[in-house]
Amino acid sequence: MAILRMDHVGVNVEDLDGAVAFFTELGMEEAGRTPVEGPWVDRVNGIDDVRVDIVMMRTPDGHGQLELTHFRSPAAIGGTSEPPNALGLRSVMFAVDDVDDTVARLRGHGGELLGEIAQYEDAYRLCYVRGPGGVIVALAEPLG
Repeated sequence: MAILRMDHVGVNVEDLDGAVAFFTELGMEEAGRTPVEGPWVDRVNGIDDVRVDIVMMRTPDGHGQLELTHFRSPAAIGGTSEPPNALGLRSVMFAVDDVDDTVARLRGHGGELLGEIAQYEDAYRLCYVRGPGGVIVALAEPLG
């Protein structure tokens, strides 16, 4: 028995429209939007009275997806302001054609550069940007 594929990565966000704008600016496209609620979602989450709004974002090549979720009920708790070396989901990485331009555009949507843009050998220019919901978005510009 083997997995069929990695389907998507989910990110809980407070501002769903702002998160959609952030990832649209990055180059993703909205693939679907729907409210989700009912007994089955309560059972899956192990939480009573779950009511969420979900937007699926798709990469331009159609292979990668990101699920943006806004909890209407119960209210979202906590947040991720952890540094890159914290345990758990580390980051979601995207290959981009121009890391400097991408960082500048994401700053206009609340993106916060962690550290600086650095070059790894002659292969990539890399950086981390904190995005919606505190998720760390890694950006890699292939060189050559």
